[in-house]
Amino acid sequence: MADRPRRIVVGITGATGAIYGVRLLQRLAQVPGVESHLVVSDAASLTLHQEVGMQRRDVEALAHVVHKNREIGASIASGSFQTDGMVIAPCSMKTLAAVAHGLADNLVARAADVILKERRRLVLMVRETPLNLAHLRNMTAVTEMGGIVFPPLPSFYHRPASIDEMVDHTLDRVLDLLNIENTAAPRWPGMRDA
Repeated sequence: MADRPRRIVVGITGATGAIYGVRLLQRLAQVPGVESHLVVSDAASLTLHQEVGMQRRDVEALAHVVHKNREIGASIASGSFQTDGMVIAPCSMKTLAAVAHGLADNLVARAADVILKERRRLVLMVRETPLNLAHLRNMTAVTEMGGIVFPPLPSFYHRPASIDEMVDHTLDRVLDLLNIENTAAPRWPGMRDA
């Protein structure tokens, strides 16, 4: 691993919460020795524009390497291409279902399938509420395969003052899951006396 950068695959799908994918790319760009590989679904392009006012090309400019979602022959579609993990941020229920059932019909789902079969770290920031039984069963299936289902639920114990602080705190946890050094993350000091 010393002769190559740490490669993190980022998938952005059409669920609400596009800011998580954008901020994750921005955070990864600040970490020396990390190379981000990005795949954006067609639905994500619409959500990115609606929620964060960004065009696909602007988001792609944040990544080191960009792959098209229909590019099934991309490097990240093979286990022989060494990566260190993948985050789908946000992860739609459609993408969750595809991962849970091995339906590798686009590059986001295929790259996730590769991550699982190679026993690498897969984090799915699933976005939907309320959850139906199919969603719950798909989350169970992915968990049983070794993936991490990580709904981006905000915490309030650190008393965030803005949406940006809530998003960054959630991504601090994701970076921890990827074993990426993150010294700025607030750490739980334990309960304080009243």
